[in-house]
Amino acid sequence: MPPDEPLVLARGLTKRFGHFTAVDAIDFSIARGESFGFLGPNGAGKSSTMRMVAAVSPVTAGTLRILGRDPATDGPSIRARIGVVPQEDSLDTELTVEENLIVYGRYFDLPRPLLRERAAALLDFVQLTERAHDQVEPLSGGMKRRLTIARALVNEPELLLLDEPTTGLDPQARHLVWDRLYRLKQQGTTLVLTTHYMDEAEQLCDRLVVMDGGRIVAEGTPAALIREHSTREVLELRFPPGGQDVDLGAIDGLASRIERLPDRVLIYTDDSDAALARVGTAGLEPVAALTRRSTLEDVFLRLTGRQLVD
Repeated sequence: MPPDEPLVLARGLTKRFGHFTAVDAIDFSIARGESFGFLGPNGAGKSSTMRMVAAVSPVTAGTLRILGRDPATDGPSIRARIGVVPQEDSLDTELTVEENLIVYGRYFDLPRPLLRERAAALLDFVQLTERAHDQVEPLSGGMKRRLTIARALVNEPELLLLDEPTTGLDPQARHLVWDRLYRLKQQGTTLVLTTHYMDEAEQLCDRLVVMDGGRIVAEGTPAALIREHSTREVLELRFPPGGQDVDLGAIDGLASRIERLPDRVLIYTDDSDAALARVGTAGLEPVAALTRRSTLEDVFLRLTGRQLVD
């Protein structure tokens, strides 16, 4: 395929399960070497989209091209050139760490000498060399996640799909996985990931889409999405119990949006100092005030709402 052609191209991509539409005619493209993210609440259609891109779930309607090929007719050849890190680790706990890589590599008809060489390099890459001959079961969650990523790289994929790559990991393990993924990105591997962690999306994604109800509701770089859908700063005010119902009319004109939560008031503004001064001039007395920059999480909650989705 031409080097400037998108590795993944979707037009009107749709997935239905009976009468339920999980993915509703979405358009997106993913360039070679890009790190691309799908964000959205549960049930937004992220996983259904990822399964179609992984060529394991048939497209109901629309056009999908992966590595320049149609998954409906070229599924096996596509799957041979991609790597998949599923949301749940599916390692063989009866095998050693090294054996998990070698056995998985045999599915791609790779010779054993090459697999042993590649396994050694991958275990070094994910910092598991010292555990190569250990059983998988006793490994920590972070180690298992890194091993799953190493396994997905055995066939040297052109496209690596990661579904919630750091869910359930402690902060240290998350940052180590981020570091490995960032190194892959530097090496030119195209990454496609879903995540619930907004800081993860900001760290890893060159570009992303926000999905809700099976549709794409926003698309762009993390910085562009923050500029478009939020303000430069957020002023958080905490009042005594019940005090968040105070009249904030004094800051009219200084706030793009005011959001009242059970424990605090969020004031979206480009000048938090002026907003806080106006709050004080009006005689309002929050017990605490915090200024922070707007984040992708502010964008996500504005676009998809704060209501819990099961």
